Amino acid sequence: MAVYRLFGADTSPYSFKVRAALHYKGLDFEWVARCAANEAEFRDLARTQTVPLLVSPEGKVNQDSTQILAILDKAHPEPAIQPENGALAALSLILEDYADEWLNKAMFQQRWGQMPDRDAASIRVLVQINGGKRPRAYKTPAKQIAERMLARLPLVGAEADNAPTLEASYRRFALRLNEHLKEHLFVFGGRPSAADFALAAQFQQMLTDPTPAAWLNDRAPFLVAWCENMADPKAGGPFAALDALAPTLAPLFTTEIARTFLPWANANAASASRQKHRFSVTLDNGVFEQSTQNYAARSFQKLRDKVRGAADAEGLTGFMEEAGVADFFAEPKSKEKTPAA
Repeated sequence: MAVYRLFGADTSPYSFKVRAALHYKGLDFEWVARCAANEAEFRDLARTQTVPLLVSPEGKVNQDSTQILAILDKAHPEPAIQPENGALAALSLILEDYADEWLNKAMFQQRWGQMPDRDAASIRVLVQINGGKRPRAYKTPAKQIAERMLARLPLVGAEADNAPTLEASYRRFALRLNEHLKEHLFVFGGRPSAADFALAAQFQQMLTDPTPAAWLNDRAPFLVAWCENMADPKAGGPFAALDALAPTLAPLFTTEIARTFLPWANANAASASRQKHRFSVTLDNGVFEQSTQNYAARSFQKLRDKVRGAADAEGLTGFMEEAGVADFFAEPKSKEKTPAA
């Protein structure tokens, strides 16, 4: 019987995101750890050289983790990944995009922008490439991996000048999420959503790196326990009502999403629309400058469209206005036509 095949890597948060969703859905799948031995097969299937890569039982290939979760939810409705409640679904999508496009920067910076994390991660990558075994002569190739990844920091906006902002950002969010998870099993109540899969995947990676792992274990124990649970999550109850979630859910948006991710995403999208190569945006910690990310801009536009489409969902507008994020999803103002003379 044909099953899903998931090409992934233990150092890839997006691989963790999809693998956890497959576990949650109870779907049979083969985990294929990408390595030198299967690289030729991967390249034959891949459109981009990144994981995850999911091959469906029908042979269809997808490498976008957000699309994969949506496709799995449509093909296998139970248990649902996205809440039926329109307001919760919209907020889940915002948090998923935050994790994929902003929190990932912090994860990447913590791993490759400092020591001893960079050296430890380079060895893990090398072991992964070699099919789970560390080669006898490992120091030189590990150093080459570390240097290559260090050079990639500017490409994702995780260079040294932005490091203080990214570190403060992930820590602020982690503390608020830890408070929320004291009261709720998952982000939206008794069962996981796309937000849980995306957020946990980034924090799961941080928990494999010495510096952020020490901080998270010390300051966010409920978040750490949730990350462990999210490796193979099980529903413990229904999604909760927005009013019941709001007291601890809203601070995730007011203290973080509205202060970092959405201003950045809005500026990046504007830069992409003008075909600019670089842009800067002023955040609480100062000026954040990086190369324009066109994929993230497209993702943000899709997010805007979906959130705007849910505008009539009960409670959503009020929550977003109070959380300070409504303006980022407001319908664009139409240009007034000049009357004919």
